[in-house]
Amino acid sequence: MSAYVLPPPPATAVPVAGSGLLFPVRRVYCVGRNYAAHAREMGFSDREPPFFFCKPTDAIVPVREGTTAEIPYPGRTVDFQHEIELVVAIGRRGSNIRVREALDHVFGYAVGLDMTRRDLQIRMREQGRPWEIGKSFDGSALLGEISPAAAIGHPGRARISVDVDGQTRQDSDISQLIWNVAETIAHLSGWFELHPGDLVYTGTPAGVGPVQAGQTMTGAVEGLGELRVHVGRAADPDTERPEPSTDRG
Repeated sequence: MSAYVLPPPPATAVPVAGSGLLFPVRRVYCVGRNYAAHAREMGFSDREPPFFFCKPTDAIVPVREGTTAEIPYPGRTVDFQHEIELVVAIGRRGSNIRVREALDHVFGYAVGLDMTRRDLQIRMREQGRPWEIGKSFDGSALLGEISPAAAIGHPGRARISVDVDGQTRQDSDISQLIWNVAETIAHLSGWFELHPGDLVYTGTPAGVGPVQAGQTMTGAVEGLGELRVHVGRAADPDTERPEPSTDRG
């Protein structure tokens, strides 16, 4: 039997609500600009074909209901922003999936935060370069417990919001998605074969904004519970941190 030359990394797994089970994570897909108001606040039109980017699996930070996770303020940024999202957990393999069959591939749903180093994302975009340093850094994909679709169904309307230190920043409804869950899965499966263990961050509504070290974010999607995250001290304490720009590109 072959042996590894190095210890293999631990598997990334997320708790399943109402059970002691874990959902193993394979890939993390994210949909860009999937709420009209957010697309407009970022300077784009409000209905374009969906586009996708990925985060590494080990960027996931699982957060159990009733607990508060802590992440460091990341280095090399002065504009660390929150993006609240409905996250879909895939439970069935498929490619070129039809819209009417897409929800059959869903295992469940969760609350997620796609954390973004906005200044770096915008800089890379302006230079025509990939977004990874702005989107795919360590701890950039926060995720609450996954609620199985078998228990809650497939939500079509639900309030989605995030507060920072008790102040509401983003507040919308998942019914405002430009491309709904079924359409998103159908589009994505045309580019990638989906497998059990895949996660899809479905996009964020308007109101994205900066969060500072010492602040606590509370994200929620109606029917899926809350996601609480405290931002700790800077990962790079020697980096100067002037106030973030209000320019969102």
